[in-house]
Amino acid sequence: MQKPKSGDTVRVHYTGTLDDGTEFDTSRGREPLEFAMGKGQLIAGFENAVADLGVGESCKVTLPPEEAYGEVNQSMVQDVPRELMPEGVELREGMVLQGQSQEGRVDNFTVVSFTEETVKLDANHPLAGKSLTFDIELIAIV
Repeated sequence: MQKPKSGDTVRVHYTGTLDDGTEFDTSRGREPLEFAMGKGQLIAGFENAVADLGVGESCKVTLPPEEAYGEVNQSMVQDVPRELMPEGVELREGMVLQGQSQEGRVDNFTVVSFTEETVKLDANHPLAGKSLTFDIELIAIV
């Protein structure tokens, strides 16, 4: 059975869950996810699982944080002055704000907590530090 190799474009259906069974993403009910193997478009552990499948085959794989979105990097959690927040935005813990990083990238920042003077923002990926389980089905190699 043919398996995908670097450079192949593949289509997969997947469902991602956390350790407690919470579903964080799925392609079921919509078009399959299409991506090119070996281009770094997806987390490495997901792509490695797809590389072991033939068309029509499925697998279930659990990825530790280092094979998914990495461990939580505490240097990416910082207190910033409240006055730097956009005017008119009512802050809530867990809300995601978009802003420019010190390197000039546009990044997402999750509000961890806030006071009248400061806002604690986390620039880590929301799934950083978590083990992720994926049910993956290789639909096609195109």
